[in-house]
Amino acid sequence: MAEPFDRYDAVLTTPEMVVLELEATDKAAAATQLAERLHAAGRITDLPGFLSHVNAREHQLATGLPGGVGLPHARSEFVSQTSIAVGITKYGHALDFGAADGPATVILLIATPAGSFSEHLEVLATIARSLSKESFRESLRRAYDAEVIAELINSSLVFFDH
Repeated sequence: MAEPFDRYDAVLTTPEMVVLELEATDKAAAATQLAERLHAAGRITDLPGFLSHVNAREHQLATGLPGGVGLPHARSEFVSQTSIAVGITKYGHALDFGAADGPATVILLIATPAGSFSEHLEVLATIARSLSKESFRESLRRAYDAEVIAELINSSLVFFDH
């Protein structure tokens, strides 16, 4: 059973769910590395099952956003709590998530419980709006600290100007 969602009290990510200097051969490998962090944190119960949902969603429509962002996401029965794993690629590395302006250096894997359609859209929309600001993207890229990155993500849900 998934925990109820409260955007003002949500801990979407923790430093343990942040990968600094992410190296992956493609977006599927990046999603796997990030999902492994969610699994280790107890946020997803079945790693292969969850990844099959992420990959199915990725095949429907590209999840690249302008400004070098990859935003793979999935609702899944294997998600116990709405969560975001964050990957900042190693300098000189970038991954193609299908954005028109090029590959991604900031990747956020969003996982929400299967029955949480409105919660999924709220988190996705709010994070996407935050990521549309160059200053927010640069803050993530330049932090070099998993704790700072986790705090930026968690606070973005509460403090973003709607």
